[in-house]
Amino acid sequence: MISVSVSIDVPSLADGVRFYSEAFGFVKVAEPIPGLAVLQAGDFEICILEKTAGSSPAPNVEDKRRYERHWTPVHMDLHVDDLKASLAQALAAGAKQEQLFQNPKHPSVAFCSDPFGHGFCLIERRRK
Repeated sequence: MISVSVSIDVPSLADGVRFYSEAFGFVKVAEPIPGLAVLQAGDFEICILEKTAGSSPAPNVEDKRRYERHWTPVHMDLHVDDLKASLAQALAAGAKQEQLFQNPKHPSVAFCSDPFGHGFCLIERRRK
């Protein structure tokens, strides 16, 4: 059996916990060491990791952490029942909407970023 969680680097642990709690309803369930918080929503878990801007993500890597908007090939898709309400909640918490895809033949999608520059998508569940 496998379980999956997502780890998200942020410059401020408190700001990261606040955003993901307010935007998506995550609840902090643990803070096992300074600079690490575990949040859950349903069966899904994320780890918020406080990492200084400009720090190295790994030994022998030239790239540095940055929290302005950046592209990465991996991002979270959050599947929601009500895209309009979920998007409004995320925006109120500090997210930025970058694109909105609406098509009656497909689920609607909002392409967004969190306050730390990480992209994510809100995808409306199809109504049956």
